[in-house]
Amino acid sequence: MLRKKILVVDDDAVVQRALSVKLHAAGYDVLVANDGAEAMGSVRQNRPDLILLDVIFPPDVAHGGGVSWDGFLLLAWLRRMDEARDIPVVMISGDDSPEQIQRARAAGANGFFPKPINYDGLVNTLAQILGEPVPQPA
Repeated sequence: MLRKKILVVDDDAVVQRALSVKLHAAGYDVLVANDGAEAMGSVRQNRPDLILLDVIFPPDVAHGGGVSWDGFLLLAWLRRMDEARDIPVVMISGDDSPEQIQRARAAGANGFFPKPINYDGLVNTLAQILGEPVPQPA
């Protein structure tokens, strides 16, 4: 059986690494992207099964300017891409206010997790979204 691929889109290398380790240990292949441009390229090339998407990014100066990408703009772009239209997206953010959670739902996110991330809860949620058995504690 093929392992599911999860794309982690976050500009924080520590968050990327922690998620990569936890998700790999849970049986997933993990791809990472630092910004919107990398995320779009990875979606087109790798067709992930699920995307974990941070909400806040710095201006995209590495790709030609001060475009202020945020997770909501990226999610809107993803929903317009044929390759990504049906890929589940779970947003992650340090701002877990009710307004932010509602905004994520309204934008079409399949879930929302606050930072710092509860990894066991996240893995359980991802398994449910992907239609896989929920891992049992050892």
